[in-house]
This record gives sequence, structure tokens and C-alpha cells, in this order.
Amino acid sequence: MTTTERTLTHPALEPFHLAALPLRNRLAVAPMTRVSAAPDGVPTAQMVDYYREFATGGFGLITTEGIYTDSTHSQGYFNQPGLVTDRHVEGWQAVVEAVHSGGAAITAQLMHAGAISQGNSRGFEPIGPSAVRPRGQMMVDYGGAGGAWGVPREMSASDIDDVVGGFVTAAENARAAGFDGVEIHGANGYLLDQFLTDYTNQRTDEYGGPVTNRIRLTARVLNEVRAAVGDFPVGVRLSQTKVNDFTYRWPGGEADARVVFAALTAASFLHIASEGRDFIDTARFPSGTTITQLAREVSGRPVVANGGMHVLEQAAKVLAGGHADVLSLGRGALANPDLPRRIQDGAALAAFDYAMLHPMATLDSAAAWRARTESDPV
Repeated sequence: MTTTERTLTHPALEPFHLAALPLRNRLAVAPMTRVSAAPDGVPTAQMVDYYREFATGGFGLITTEGIYTDSTHSQGYFNQPGLVTDRHVEGWQAVVEAVHSGGAAITAQLMHAGAISQGNSRGFEPIGPSAVRPRGQMMVDYGGAGGAWGVPREMSASDIDDVVGGFVTAAENARAAGFDGVEIHGANGYLLDQFLTDYTNQRTDEYGGPVTNRIRLTARVLNEVRAAVGDFPVGVRLSQTKVNDFTYRWPGGEADARVVFAALTAASFLHIASEGRDFIDTARFPSGTTITQLAREVSGRPVVANGGMHVLEQAAKVLAGGHADVLSLGRGALANPDLPRRIQDGAALAAFDYAMLHPMATLDSAAAWRARTESDPV
């Protein structure tokens, strides 16, 4: 069998039902912060074109960048989109219609930045599970100053209730905008992950202490969103590493993972970000199972795997080995917005160029990069 023949039958091109969501293939665009909305969080025409390109390029599913969920503390970046106001809903409706016209499904990722907020247009201070300064430094690529984070205000019980209410309302707004589902962002060091992480959560109430308590807020958000939106698909994204701490692992390893996944069985699907690009090795526990295999086993839900899935041999192994059901791509999708069509045609994939996100990870930077490369091809 030739390379082209093998490519044409790549398992990622097979149709799949992600819970109740029919997908034309198993290739998804991962959520990627682009800080290109209007200052008030309304999606722009430029964003409509950005998401449309992935749909017309053949992806089965697109997950949006993180969308803030309330008008107080949830925003993480200036020019981040929201799902709070009527104008936000109207702006996202245009994005959804463009994606649907291209034949893809689209889910809204709902995000509360918590302690690692580095740009709140309303001036609210960062909040977190405890008054603990986040590790690392603010991210210049996303508008941060590059220095140390501030110490967040420890959240009260009332703050927690407000956060949960924000997720619920944002999910209802996503449904009103025509999205095919939502994904609750419980990963990468943002607020829900701050509650799950032992060193950022020093609470002594029902949300602190053992992992059974630290996952409680994510589970509560999931359950209350599920109660509000009924059979509307609701996924949860999880990771061990964070945008501000790439080495962190759940301290209890596989035992912690089992507790986490068991608490989230109300999810329609789980989206697991790996710790490296050699997914099968870096996502494996000492027992030999991968984190995504374990998520499928414990939760009984389909799993989306993220991390190096543009490497087609690895992608095939992940699917064939039962490690995941759907593959999400970030940088691979940015470099190849038509990646599914390239796989189908046996065409080579373009390499990701970090310059497309420089000096900031905006759509303007990507457009400038594309103009340069088209006028001066290598």
C-alpha cells in the first residue's frame, strides 16, 4: 500500500458521534486564545472569517477560544470575547452561522481566568481559591506585562455562587447563539483548575483539602450547567499542566485521575490536553495506561485528545489504540486550516511557524505573517 493510499484511509477521517453531536470526521480544532474581539468582547467580522476557514477546510468540530462568562472577574485578557451580553450573543451567531455553512460543528469554550487574569476591561481584581500568587509570569503574547502575577483575592462562598451562575448563564447564551454545545474550561491553570491544583488551593472548606473536594467546583459547574441546558452537549476540558506551570502533574497520579474523572460523569465528553507532543509516552501513567484511556474507562464518556495530533502516525495510533475518540489540534490547525482536506488528498502538511503569533497571538499578527510569506515564499 502506498503512502497516499494509507493517508486516504486514515481513521481520523471517519465520521463519529461525540455524544449526541454528529461529526463528519474525528478532527477538531482546539481552543486557542486569539485576543482579537472588540474591546467590549463582541466577536468581529475577522473572527467570523477565522472560524469559517477551519470549517471549509474540513474539520469536523471547532472549539472556540476561551470565552469569559460574567461581567466581573472572569475575563482573562483584553480583547477576549464574552458570552454575557446580547451583543455578544449576536456576534457569536454570525460565527456559528459561518461555521455551519462550512459543514462543521462548533462548541463554545466557557472560561473563568481566576487568579491568572491579566486583562480585565472592567477593572475587577483577580480572584482565586486562595490568596496565593500564581507561578510563572504574565504572558506577553497575550497582552501581559511579562512580570509576576498579583496575589488574587480569596473567594468567598458568595463569589463561588456567582462564578457558577456565570457559567450557567453563559451556557444558556451559547445555546441561544446557535452553538452545538459548550466546553467548560477546567484546564491549563484557569480558575476551575486552580481549585483542583493543590498548591493554589489552600482552602479548609468543602472545596479544599483532598482531591475529592478540590474537583468539587468543576463538578458543581458541570452539574448546574447540565441542569440548566438539558440535553445540550456539555463537555469538560482538563489538563495537568498549565499555561504558567508546564511541569505540574496531579500529585496522586492515576489515583487522583480516577477521582477527577469519576466526578465528571455528567459530561457529554471530556477533552484532555496532554503534557507533550509525543502523546502516547508523555500522557502515560506508570501502570501503562494513558490519561485519556483512563478518562474513557472511568467516566464512560467519549474523549477528545490534544497534543501533537498533527503527526499522522501518532494520531492513528491514538485512535486505533483506544486512547481517544476525537483528536484536537492547535498549532497544527493554525498552520493547516485545511488539514482534513490535506489528509484526504495525501498532501503534505505545513509546519507551524511561531512568527504567525508574534508580537502577539492576534489575528492581525497571523494576517501579517501570511502576507509576508505569500509575497516572499521560501
